[in-house]
Amino acid sequence: MDRNKQKTVRRERRKTGIRKKIVGMPDRPRLTVFRSANHIYGQVIDDLTGRTLASASSRDKAWDGPGGNVEGARKVGTALAERAKGAGISKVVFDRNGFRFHGRVKAFADAAREGGLEF
Repeated sequence: MDRNKQKTVRRERRKTGIRKKIVGMPDRPRLTVFRSANHIYGQVIDDLTGRTLASASSRDKAWDGPGGNVEGARKVGTALAERAKGAGISKVVFDRNGFRFHGRVKAFADAAREGGLEF
């Protein structure tokens, strides 16, 4: 098994363990983050109905900044917080999706907190 596939398998294993404990309810939906090499994505999800309530990413059509660095992650986190507030969501549970909580994931979470979301 090559290195990249091995990293993905390990992340999926961590993700499964995290998702056993974290469930997005209607009163406190799940804020999940995904980062690729060039972009970052965030969604606020109600797991009971299976609906995405708000989302933001560095691939949005209106996006005009970087997506693969800490600055881009901050901007996406702020944009997601604004959209979630617009949808009437103020409390969420954070799902790091198997990624380590540092770098872009941490910047995304901190920006969402500063934008008014409560973890």
